Amino acid sequence: MAFTRATGKHRRPSRIQRGTARAAGVAALATTGVIGTVAAPAAFAAEPAPEQTGLTPVVTMGGTVAQQIDAQAVAQKHAAEEAAARKKAEEAARERAAEAAKKAKEAAEKAREAKERAAREAERKRLNSFVSPIPGSYVSTGYKTGGAVWSSGSHTGVDFHAASGTAVHAVGMGTVVEAGWGGAYGNQVVIKMNDGTYTQYGHLSSIGVSVGQQVTPGQQIGLSGATGNVTGPHLHFEARTSPEYGSDIDPVAYLRSHGVNL
Repeated sequence: MAFTRATGKHRRPSRIQRGTARAAGVAALATTGVIGTVAAPAAFAAEPAPEQTGLTPVVTMGGTVAQQIDAQAVAQKHAAEEAAARKKAEEAARERAAEAAKKAKEAAEKAREAKERAAREAERKRLNSFVSPIPGSYVSTGYKTGGAVWSSGSHTGVDFHAASGTAVHAVGMGTVVEAGWGGAYGNQVVIKMNDGTYTQYGHLSSIGVSVGQQVTPGQQIGLSGATGNVTGPHLHFEARTSPEYGSDIDPVAYLRSHGVNL
């Protein structure tokens, strides 16, 4: 009885076709890393010899691909770790730089504040200090010296030796309450000091301040001269408890009590 070969869609694939398909499947499994799950070699015992199907090259290629994938994964892991380490180092560096900048700013602020405090303290001391009305000069006529040249019978202040045109300075901080002609005193300036006392500067050749003006220690207020009742140029200086004549106190003791060496 003769048999006919199946044809059409019911025809069984040839051995070569089956081997080719299986090889293709193994290759696909190898590229996805699933080659390790393929059945044990015994499962392939019934198949044609490797040299007929090309299975050996496929398996070999599959192992190489897996190794490459593993190597790539390791390299990616190392790269990720290195990137994370760099990022951490950069963040730490930024934090250190920010902390250093903060400390530097705080130090600069403290230094500035200290400098400002020192300047304020120095200015406070200066404003509260007293100086001689003519630095480097000396008292030529003392306080309470008697004589007919004074209407009261004695000297109500002290005279500082000074040539005409010598700069005259406020002895301390205060406010000008008189600036002009003062009769026997000639051109004069009277200052109410911050401590409530008054100082007078007489016989000036010129006046450099006006009533109501604030003056500071050592500020020039005029020039010495010989105006008023005098025998020659000098500065007449008085210390008083009020702006009026007759309230005088010892001017040398007054200046020395405020730290002026005469």
